[in-house]
Amino acid sequence: MKITQIAGFLGCGKTTFLLKLSQVLRGDNERKIALVVNEIGEIPVDGKIMEESGMQVKDIGGGCICCEVASTFAKTLSGLYRAFKPDHVLVEPTGVAVPHQVKLAAKMGRRDAKLSMGPAIVLFDATRPAELLDMDMLGQLVTTQIKDADIIAISKVDAVDAVGVKDSAERIRKFNTKAAIVHLSSFKNLGIDELSQQIIDWEE
Repeated sequence: MKITQIAGFLGCGKTTFLLKLSQVLRGDNERKIALVVNEIGEIPVDGKIMEESGMQVKDIGGGCICCEVASTFAKTLSGLYRAFKPDHVLVEPTGVAVPHQVKLAAKMGRRDAKLSMGPAIVLFDATRPAELLDMDMLGQLVTTQIKDADIIAISKVDAVDAVGVKDSAERIRKFNTKAAIVHLSSFKNLGIDELSQQIIDWEE
């Protein structure tokens, strides 16, 4: 059971991407896919949308899975392993989650389940790089997410020109020189097959 998180600040397109990605990963029922959605609000809208697509979905509310509800997250992974045995678990943490801490929380599940860690994929919204990186508090959070990323998906590339995409890539490289960068448009299905294959091939 491979755990892959899809992180990124609010509004970067995580939910739409997760829906498309889970369908590609599942293929022609070749793989079993589960989604773990960490909603801060009382109504887990994302989870409801995803469940309609036929995936196994678990919602975790009451806090962020990288801190307040880390043990609940680990128990959820163990429960999925026992009851569903998915090949892949895609995790959508809150927009303020730190990927490294989410990984640590996921590894707690190894006490009761055989699981491996997939990549930490961080989405970066190409339509608002200055907003995400130049504001004090928000900039600190987003740069931490970028530094923790194994793969960075520059999202919404269909909404900006080539100069805008290049600007985002250059900004990202200042904080993470090692992560693979993928151009993503969930609307145009750009980059989804590539990211799916990277998840399948990823070795911890």
